[in-house]
Amino acid sequence: MFNEIPQTRPATPLLDGINETAQLRALPEEQLPQLVEELRAYLLYTVGQTGGHFGAGLGVVELTVALHYLYNTPEDRIVWDVGHQTYPHKILTGRREQMHSMRQQHGLAGFPKRAESEYDTFGVGHSSTSISAALGMAIAARDQGIDRKAVAVIGDGAMTAGMAFEALAHAAHVDTDMLVVLNDNQMSISHNTGGLNTYFSKIWASKTYTGLREGSKKVLSRLPPAWDLAKRVEEHMKGMVAPGTLFEELGFNYIGPIDGHDLPNLISTIGNMRELKGPQLLHIITQKGKGFGPAEKDPVGYHAINKIEAKAASSNSVKKPKYQDVFGQWLCDMAASDDKLIGITPAMCDGSGMTAFAKQYPQRFHDVAIAEQHAVTLAAGMACDGLKPVVAIYSTFLQRAYDQLIHDVALQELDVTFAIDRAGLVGEDGPTHAGSFDISFLRCIPHMLVMTPSDEDETRQLLYTGYQHKGPAAIRYPRGTGPGAHIEPRMTALPIGKAVQRRAGKQVAILNFGTLLPAALAAAENLNATVIDMRFAKPLDQNMISAMASKHELLVTLEENSIAGGAGAGVSEYLNQEGITQPLLHLGLPDEFIDHGKHADLLASCGLDSVGIEQAIRQRLLQLASAKKAKAS
Repeated sequence: MFNEIPQTRPATPLLDGINETAQLRALPEEQLPQLVEELRAYLLYTVGQTGGHFGAGLGVVELTVALHYLYNTPEDRIVWDVGHQTYPHKILTGRREQMHSMRQQHGLAGFPKRAESEYDTFGVGHSSTSISAALGMAIAARDQGIDRKAVAVIGDGAMTAGMAFEALAHAAHVDTDMLVVLNDNQMSISHNTGGLNTYFSKIWASKTYTGLREGSKKVLSRLPPAWDLAKRVEEHMKGMVAPGTLFEELGFNYIGPIDGHDLPNLISTIGNMRELKGPQLLHIITQKGKGFGPAEKDPVGYHAINKIEAKAASSNSVKKPKYQDVFGQWLCDMAASDDKLIGITPAMCDGSGMTAFAKQYPQRFHDVAIAEQHAVTLAAGMACDGLKPVVAIYSTFLQRAYDQLIHDVALQELDVTFAIDRAGLVGEDGPTHAGSFDISFLRCIPHMLVMTPSDEDETRQLLYTGYQHKGPAAIRYPRGTGPGAHIEPRMTALPIGKAVQRRAGKQVAILNFGTLLPAALAAAENLNATVIDMRFAKPLDQNMISAMASKHELLVTLEENSIAGGAGAGVSEYLNQEGITQPLLHLGLPDEFIDHGKHADLLASCGLDSVGIEQAIRQRLLQLASAKKAKAS
């Protein structure tokens, strides 16, 4: 048991000899417990050096070793879900010495990534996709006559999403060979029920039991009353000691729950299940943060950690609030003045800043687990009957509920407020978690109000504005801290669709949407450009756009969102509609997925820091001047 994260590399003689899983399978089984301890120590050490997710990874060390020991990976397919369980998997699959680059630009991804390794069979960020993907792989192997196994490891709450159950239902219908490992780390379904279920789990997974069961089927199936009685007795026995009735009814052979840290039992059980035909489900109980005392006591707080830095001298500087904290404070303040406010989140209470609200207003707080579609339609139902729901959701996760957003909320013009966190790039979490598309996919929906605050106070005031608006409203804001603007305690509804001028200049007008405003202002100082804080991506301040077009030679739109279909595209559409011919420059995220790295570095790589913005504008001005000169000659 570790109570502190190692600051020096631990001795790992067995682990050092494993660069591919064939070397792991060559070890005698009695050496595997030592390998488990080395792997856990090395995981702690490397995450301490880089930061990242580690609580879930600590909980699946034994499972990771067992699966790679028993399955012929990478030929056999293992799909991990959610993806942050895969750090031990990465260490064992040839990336041990690259772990120091985890989540850094050009380094290892914090999630499975097909382009990174043949062992990463399917890219998974968040979440609940593993059973569908593994089933697809199992069908592909069967239909092509390939002797290859498929395993889905689903855990850390991922089984709460409806997609997982859709896949379970289909797997039984297809009746192909696959194994689903339900990693229940007590952040999800049920608790271990003691030694008796482990004993029965061993029996149910054994070849002897399976042989007797199949033999009995042949005999008793000829005597229908006897067979029906035998089936009921078997199901009753299982139901008394294991929560497997649901999975059995779906058509899976259910085994468990068993202790996911009991390596010999894991190897014995999985080894037996590997040979069984049809869909199999193994339910294991693990402890998130296993082997690290603080994480075992606080699995939520230690879901991920920052890089361990040397202690710096104390500073008297005021700590800036994160945008999620600005939202959390607004939510509590708004709830105090309106008893119809309801807070909803799909499994992101802490990350969305809702912890204080959940404690102060437990009856008005709903964490619906990883069920984004349900979260949105639940809010729609509440709005139908007089409540005022606020859905706090990450931009990337709102994508999962797009149909519900359109059909259940916007089409019916229901009064639902969406607080969209993690808008724009999210740094080290990479493209699976980036909020690169929300302006694009929101502004095309009728009745939607789409707001893009530029700082902390504007976020608070636009949250209030959206909440007071009678209809669907979305406020997008990024991960992390803002520029440190003074937050006015008083809440004021801002005029809908009205922009404000932040700097007066000549020749160039920058129309800024969102929190890139400081970079826009810095670039504008060197260019003597006008800067407009647009605040609303829908509706646009058309009067402001027309005025800027009449007074400037070049309009520049700026957003931390995909250029394709984004706010800048809306500006182009308006100018075209009005027959206004105006040189335009759209700055935003390019038409590609942006890899992981530090947020500032990623912005710079996209040309969205002050230097990049200035360079892009100067380049366009040169092009315009050259075209004007050519036309004159």
